[in-house]
Amino acid sequence: GPLKPEVTITYIAVSAIFFNSGLSLKTEELTSALMHVKLHLFVQIFTLVFFPTAIWLFLQLLSITPINEWLLKGLQTVGCMPPPVSSAVILTKAVGGNEAAAIFNSAFGSFLGIVITPLLLLLFLGSSSSVPFTSIFSQLFMTVVVPLIIGQIVRRYIKDWLERKKPPFGAISSCVLLMIIYTTFCDTFANPNIDLDKFSLIIIVFIIFSVQMSFMFLTFLFSTRNNSSFTPADTVAIIFCSTHKSLTLGIPMLKIVFAGYEYLSLISVPLLIYHPAQILLGSLLVPTIKSWMISRQKALKLTRQPKAPVKV
Repeated sequence: GPLKPEVTITYIAVSAIFFNSGLSLKTEELTSALMHVKLHLFVQIFTLVFFPTAIWLFLQLLSITPINEWLLKGLQTVGCMPPPVSSAVILTKAVGGNEAAAIFNSAFGSFLGIVITPLLLLLFLGSSSSVPFTSIFSQLFMTVVVPLIIGQIVRRYIKDWLERKKPPFGAISSCVLLMIIYTTFCDTFANPNIDLDKFSLIIIVFIIFSVQMSFMFLTFLFSTRNNSSFTPADTVAIIFCSTHKSLTLGIPMLKIVFAGYEYLSLISVPLLIYHPAQILLGSLLVPTIKSWMISRQKALKLTRQPKAPVKV
């Protein structure tokens, strides 16, 4: 159509989100985030190891149900996807969490996903097609890393203006993300061969929301343990980065790995549902998570204050 999603979405939209992030993020925060190795390990292991394995085990039970088998395969592909390049960052920023850590894990997870996600898809679902890692890697580098670096460079020259005017970076990213979702839905459901039965679709929607809620709660429990050493702001980034899955990387990867599959559209449906569902659920939980983070930060601040000496 006139929107030309093959250009505007694949290149311009994702690049705009990361240029926006590079422009809004303080350089010193991004530098300090690079050193937070424990947080990065937690997010990447949860996303690319625990998540797909847990889904695979769950699907062994669901395989005996009358749910459409291709939708179940699609649910497995969701588990194999890397962290998103946008939504986790936007929601972390909205709460006031560790945005720098969210950006780093989104970018780093995406790079890992270039190699790991196709391998996971081949492991769990199988495919005879070859995967052009070089072309995916170069496209990701140009649409994620380069815009982020350019944004940081531009920020150095207009830092004072940005501090003074405070542009609505969050609103800009949200609008671009909405356009990505809209065009992807149009692309998939425009396929005349797609055959969905209502029962399977409703069950898949229910499962997706249940999985997201369960995993968000699980990451919250793990990251707030007494010996975890994560700050409340770190926990916010962990919750969103560990449980969110990339649509902008996922759909192109599915088209490459499952090229020629008759049921590619059906396999894509769970990911198309998961992405807006994670944004909707995350947006609804923003006030609650923000309230928890602020109260937790205040409590930690009080416990660290030196006690006044008792007068004799």
